[in-house]
Amino acid sequence: MLMGTSVLSLRIDHDLLERLRHHAAKSGMSVQDYVVRTLIRNDFDQRFQAAVEETERFYGSSDSEDEDQVRPSAGIR
Repeated sequence: MLMGTSVLSLRIDHDLLERLRHHAAKSGMSVQDYVVRTLIRNDFDQRFQAAVEETERFYGSSDSEDEDQVRPSAGIR
């Protein structure tokens, strides 16, 4: 897999930028690092949820009567 970087330029509302600056400062990060971290986390959450759904489809319905089994999505919001 080729890893590289690209530039993404955004035009955002002033109030949103101020909120991002505030959140980033609380985390001790730059706005750019905060936004990238947030996007990475969101991307991971979406990929993880898709994997859980695929696992549930593969292993069958979560309506199983076997109480010893735990659904793969247990505890995921």
